[in-house]
Amino acid sequence: MRSAIDRSVSAQMESIANEQREISDEKREEALQQTRLANEMRQRSEAERLNALEAERNAVASEKKALEASAAADQQRSVAEEQRKLAEQQQLLAEHQRIQAEFSKNKADTLSYIALGRSLGSMSTIQAQAGNNDIACLLSYASYLYTSRYGGDIYYPAVFQSLMQSSQSKTTWTEHAGAVMNLEYLPGKDNALVSVSNYGEITLNERQGNRLISTELFKNSKYDFRDVIIDSNSGNIFAVSRTGHLVCVPKDKKTVSVLVLDKIEHPMRVHILSERSLLIVGERALGMVDLKHWSLGATKQLPFRVTYCSRKSSLPLLFDDQGGMHLVKGIDNYDTKPVPVKGKVTAYCESKNTHVEAYGMSDGTIWLVGSNGKTQELLGHQSRISKMKLNGRRLYSASYDGTVILWVADKEKVEPMTLLESNNWLMHFNFDSSKSTFWVGDAKGNLTVVNISVPIMIETIRKKLKRNLTTEEWNYFIGENVPYETFVEKQGRRAAQ
Repeated sequence: MRSAIDRSVSAQMESIANEQREISDEKREEALQQTRLANEMRQRSEAERLNALEAERNAVASEKKALEASAAADQQRSVAEEQRKLAEQQQLLAEHQRIQAEFSKNKADTLSYIALGRSLGSMSTIQAQAGNNDIACLLSYASYLYTSRYGGDIYYPAVFQSLMQSSQSKTTWTEHAGAVMNLEYLPGKDNALVSVSNYGEITLNERQGNRLISTELFKNSKYDFRDVIIDSNSGNIFAVSRTGHLVCVPKDKKTVSVLVLDKIEHPMRVHILSERSLLIVGERALGMVDLKHWSLGATKQLPFRVTYCSRKSSLPLLFDDQGGMHLVKGIDNYDTKPVPVKGKVTAYCESKNTHVEAYGMSDGTIWLVGSNGKTQELLGHQSRISKMKLNGRRLYSASYDGTVILWVADKEKVEPMTLLESNNWLMHFNFDSSKSTFWVGDAKGNLTVVNISVPIMIETIRKKLKRNLTTEEWNYFIGENVPYETFVEKQGRRAAQ
């Protein structure tokens, strides 16, 4: 039984072992299967890795090609941009050259027409001197037309003098027996002024068109008037005589008063200090006149001899015989400094805008002194300068040589331009408020009014034009290359403005 049991147990154990062997075989087969799958996955992974590496190499190659293509494209773009910029520069250069050429042509044309204007002005003056006033007016107008149209200088001597000649800008009247020593406009009036002479005359002159109506306000040949001033408040006229007298002509022109200035030797200038007092300047003394009591008050003897008196900054400016000048602020108060130029000063003026001062000398020389002290010599007059006026940078000067000269001081080279010529000594001149007309008094007692307004001169010349230049005249005086123009229409209207 034991043996049978043992055989049964062995059989069972063998059966179990067989089952275990079968299970083990199945496990081994399964493991082999898993191994085969793992090997396949590994092979597949390796293939994928190799594909990825190939794709990466391909991507790197593609990126390199892309970068090379991009660099080539950038280079092409850069070349194209440079070519575009070069083309633009060449276009700008061509445009600049075209503008420069056009500018040069216009400049040449402008200079040509300006030169033509000056030439026509000279020919106009020659024709006027020859008595051909008709053609002289036409040439003068053409001279102005081309000069103004092309930006030339209207005040160039040949142009401006032809305008004055053709417009007959001056008119002269003989109103005084003695030399006209001073002129003063009535306040607020440009057609009325008071003149005084060294023959003791005080005259009111009113211009009405081409007529001059003169009214004698005072006359005494014993007096020698040197200065006249009009009080803008009272309207009274004060004239000082070298003989030592002050004459007052009231506004109503009725009762004339004479004050003896017995303590002032050779009075030469009167200056209004206030409504109640005047300052009198003599060769050796200053004096105060009390207008309320009509009496000479305080006087001040001067330690120098006054040779000429003018005004600066509305104050009296005295020049002595030792080369000094003295700005009078009161009868006991004056500032002294040396005259900045050599010689005897006979005329002085200043510009309040530019602060330029002008000194006229006894030998006819004029010195301009700038605010920086720089001096400039002007030569044009032949004898003593008697009067000067500065209007901005334009200086007007009168002289005993019988001329009034305009100097345009803002040019590098200042050339004299004669506005008036006379055979007499010119003693004094004065401008109206518009600076378009000035009056001149001379040593023969003449009063001359001179118009220097270009618009007025042009309008006068236009009214005198009766015809146009013929074709032959145009070609002879102006030239065939200049387009023909008419200045007067058949109806009498002026065509060229």
